[in-house]
Amino acid sequence: MAINKIKKKNPDVMKSVAEWKQLVSKYQQPHLGRAIWQMINTLGSVFAIWVLLFHTWHLSWWLTIGLSALAGLFLIRAFIIFHDCGHGSFFKSKKANNVLGFITGILTFTPYHHWKWEHAMHHATNGDLDRRGIGDIWTLTVREYLTSSRMTRFNYRIVRNPFILFVFAPLFLFFVLERFPSKKCKPRERRSVYVMNLSLLLWCGGMISIYGFFPFVVMQVTMMLVAGTCGIWLFYVQHQFEDTYWAQSKQWDFTTAAMEGSSYYKLPKVMQWFSGNIGFHHVHHLNAMIPNYNLERCHKSDPFFEIAPELNLLSSLKSLKYRLWDEEDSKMIGFRELKRKIAGEELKQAA
Repeated sequence: MAINKIKKKNPDVMKSVAEWKQLVSKYQQPHLGRAIWQMINTLGSVFAIWVLLFHTWHLSWWLTIGLSALAGLFLIRAFIIFHDCGHGSFFKSKKANNVLGFITGILTFTPYHHWKWEHAMHHATNGDLDRRGIGDIWTLTVREYLTSSRMTRFNYRIVRNPFILFVFAPLFLFFVLERFPSKKCKPRERRSVYVMNLSLLLWCGGMISIYGFFPFVVMQVTMMLVAGTCGIWLFYVQHQFEDTYWAQSKQWDFTTAAMEGSSYYKLPKVMQWFSGNIGFHHVHHLNAMIPNYNLERCHKSDPFFEIAPELNLLSSLKSLKYRLWDEEDSKMIGFRELKRKIAGEELKQAA
């Protein structure tokens, strides 16, 4: 069993696996009314903005970009629906989840079954140092970084640069990387990439015929930049905070990884709405079958769910400086802190 910081601080509210599974059981049941309403207010809004853009794009580029940015916010919410469909939690029906997952996959430029496979790996390996590399952000330990080649360290610094990570990477991920299947995936996941690529060709071709090439590119890139940047940021701060959880496979524990390695990102209500309640990430990692529209209810149902590391908009900005996992102190540190740590060790050795 991994060392549990939360258990030491809050022993009275800790639950066994059987106990917390019992707590979440009623919240993992999909609700048809909530699901349909969320689908309408999200996908309906995206459709309405595309219609509005058709009538207004020639009036002002500022208006076009502004409306496209707004659509990007709705695409974040659409991606959460896509995400829930991938977990089989949005509807009770597997077929309904797959159909809606494919549709929202077109809107978010993401192949449904391929992403579903990758994301399942993320849930199964979150916080496990020995099983990194699929569905997560590249994270090195201090020891790995110091023993890496100069080229690897240079590449790591580039990837971890905020501009690259939150501006360039989202566009590259959704427009380029998602167009190619992983070498490790199975035939079904591979086919889903090719089917999505064909579907996107038809989608883009149809939209270009309606809006024209340049206007459509501006609109679509703006939407994907807003959605992608916000989405990557949400994923980043929910796992890359100072006191997050990483452990070797032999010490890794699922409950601890969920409750300590996933943050409770307390957002203003408007942002919580657009992000589809994904800020209750600790609850989601405890049980991925809980649909997003039930996450807050589950979080508020018992004090156990409130002991996860809490971040808000201001405190989450500190996560930008964290780059490496320090095995000795069991926390994330930045390059400057690493430099100070190395200098301190050299002084001790010199003395």
